[in-house]
Amino acid sequence: MSGALGRVVRAGVGRRRTQTAVMVLTTLLSVAAAVLALGLLVVSSAPFDRAFARQHGAHLTVEFDGSAVTRDRLAATARAPGVAEAAGPFALVSVRLRGEGPVPPGFEPPPLTVVGRSSADGPVDAVSLNEGRWVRSAGEIVLEARALPPGLVLGDRVTSGTAELTVVGIASTAGASADAWVVPGGLPALAGARQPAFQMLYRLTAAGTRAEVAAGREAVAAAVPADAVAGTQSYLDVREAAQEDRGAFVPFVAAFALLGLAMSVLVISVVVSGAVSAATRRIGILKSVGFTPSQIGRAYVAQALLPGSVGAVLGVALGNALSVPLMAEVAAAYGTGIEPIPLWVDLVVPAAALAVVAVTAFGPALRAARLPTATALRVGPAAGGARGRRIRGLLGRLPLPRPVTLGLAAPFARPARSVTTAAAVTFGALAVTFAVGLGNTLVAVKADGDPNRGGDVTVRTVAPPEPGEQLPGKPADPVAVAAATAALPGTGSVYRTTRTQIGVAGLKGGAPLVAYEGDTAGSRHTMVAGRWFEAPGEAVAPTRFLRATGLRVGESVALSEQGRTIRVRLVGEVFDLGGNGMVLRTAAASVASLDPRYMPAVFFVTVAPGTDSAAYAERLNTAVSPLGARAAVTEVGKSSVILAMQALIVMLTVMLVVVACLGVFNTVVLDTRDRVRDLGVCKALGMTPRQAVAQVLTSVAGIGLVAGVVGVPLGVGLHSWVMPAMGRAVGTTIPPADIDVYGAPLLALLAVAGMVIATAGALLPAGRAARTSTAHALRAE
Repeated sequence: MSGALGRVVRAGVGRRRTQTAVMVLTTLLSVAAAVLALGLLVVSSAPFDRAFARQHGAHLTVEFDGSAVTRDRLAATARAPGVAEAAGPFALVSVRLRGEGPVPPGFEPPPLTVVGRSSADGPVDAVSLNEGRWVRSAGEIVLEARALPPGLVLGDRVTSGTAELTVVGIASTAGASADAWVVPGGLPALAGARQPAFQMLYRLTAAGTRAEVAAGREAVAAAVPADAVAGTQSYLDVREAAQEDRGAFVPFVAAFALLGLAMSVLVISVVVSGAVSAATRRIGILKSVGFTPSQIGRAYVAQALLPGSVGAVLGVALGNALSVPLMAEVAAAYGTGIEPIPLWVDLVVPAAALAVVAVTAFGPALRAARLPTATALRVGPAAGGARGRRIRGLLGRLPLPRPVTLGLAAPFARPARSVTTAAAVTFGALAVTFAVGLGNTLVAVKADGDPNRGGDVTVRTVAPPEPGEQLPGKPADPVAVAAATAALPGTGSVYRTTRTQIGVAGLKGGAPLVAYEGDTAGSRHTMVAGRWFEAPGEAVAPTRFLRATGLRVGESVALSEQGRTIRVRLVGEVFDLGGNGMVLRTAAASVASLDPRYMPAVFFVTVAPGTDSAAYAERLNTAVSPLGARAAVTEVGKSSVILAMQALIVMLTVMLVVVACLGVFNTVVLDTRDRVRDLGVCKALGMTPRQAVAQVLTSVAGIGLVAGVVGVPLGVGLHSWVMPAMGRAVGTTIPPADIDVYGAPLLALLAVAGMVIATAGALLPAGRAARTSTAHALRAE
């Protein structure tokens, strides 16, 4: 009987090509999205986690003020509560290293954290040597791979002040504890008259969450004098920075995966139930010729698993194909290249999806198995029941065309089937609403997350290189550029920014600093919390900077440059996606005592009211070009990550909407087949093909409208949950204004999307119903 059972399964799949295609597509979508989401999650964290475990990385890196605590006191912190292991204290100094090659005019190398360490090994943060060897004597230095200046190779020499060092090794540290290492005896030459700081590296007994790392930090701080802790760094922030781009994809791809899974459950349930309903007489015949209830049940489960298996295989292939451009960025910092999605993900996800398919099909299959033979062999027209007739009678009293009232009454004849149709359309409307919100928020994020873009016209004091030259020319005199800009008619307000890398206590390599001069009213900044800086000594910082330093708005941060130190108070949290979310912004007067070495200045001009920006930019460029500067209209920057997100969102949304339409299509096909005799009667009484189409479309339009009204708020809710998760994944806080992107007109338009999806799915069966001949319809029993 197994061969006969196989023929029954194959015949059932072959007869229902539309339903088979629907199951293939729904399974394909859910599996592809799930493979992509789980693969991104696993592969994004794998390079860092492997390197961190191999190096026994530090959960907590702490920098101490060398003048406020002794080495012995620091060594005793290894016994602080919650500390499992510790290494140090190591002497530490921040310096700027210069290579031997040519550099662009105005370029200043960033400050690097150099640690005095006699060995690469240790109980915590065992540094991995990529090339060369470890330092053996003063005058030698090992550079961290990510801090390696462009073009520098083993054997090259670098200088800092009067100190000259030879690069003898290139190493890597997953915990980002330092940018370079020298022997302890070589550090005084770099520090000069400065008092070196101290660094301690800790592994904690519990470090899985930020709260646990913070508890470890508090225990260490309690073991030393007050104000001895200059800065701290958690490995969780380093890990987050290492996987930020890929992490941003995971929340919304996972949301689409869950939507696809839910639609798979719904549509497969409808398809198998419809197959059982449409094949009632066939089930009776199979039972009468000897098929057991168990075989009948297995046959209908298999009819779902066959197309489900095809969809699962195609979904795995699609998920892996979509992952290629995203995985190209994974672990680049660790030199691992492109990592494919793990094999176990490609096996577990489709297996889980097929298990869901089998469980979903089991209910309708069980109903088919339990159907009595005598009942199955009784064939008659499908009746809508007394409820359907009563509703049809009530709606018939409305002043509407008869085909419209018949269509409006149709859902009440089979309420269960109508509910499944509404559910499919609801998921489609939810997906469209969610996708529109994602797209609008990404556009807003791209604009609001770039405080470097300000004014109407931008003036750069460094002109691009001349033809045949590799380096740009000498920077223009900012005083002369400012005078030329102020003298030009149409100038409104002007401010300028200068950029440098500044030392920040506790942060390896410091952080980017943007200093402002002039009227910053034209600057385009979006605050997450607090306010923009107004007075000297105030600064703003993005979310990741605050997390990395363990600071909050209202607290102060220590900044340093070649031994000079100041403190500025953080008065606001700014939304800033540039500079890895670590850019500190303040007035130039706030850091004047540090005498930092800035990059060439950039001016931002807001034109006077009524002035054409493009024409003004041309006139300004003519005025500043002789000085060596260039002026142009301020443009919105481009982000390859956001463009990739938008493309992926559009593709996944289109797939979900197509599946929703196919779900409606399948339901309407079943309904028109069940009611073909009623259609024949209507046609015999004079119903035209257009009226037949109107009746079928009306039967789903009302359902679509209701489903749209339900799906839109669900989509808004999903969007308001996913967007903050995407922000957290990249170490930032998305402003509420960028999340609240649904206005009343847009919501009203989206509510109609449900009706559009429903009618689009019903168009083909409506046309088929209109073309059905009266004689053929009346012969149906």
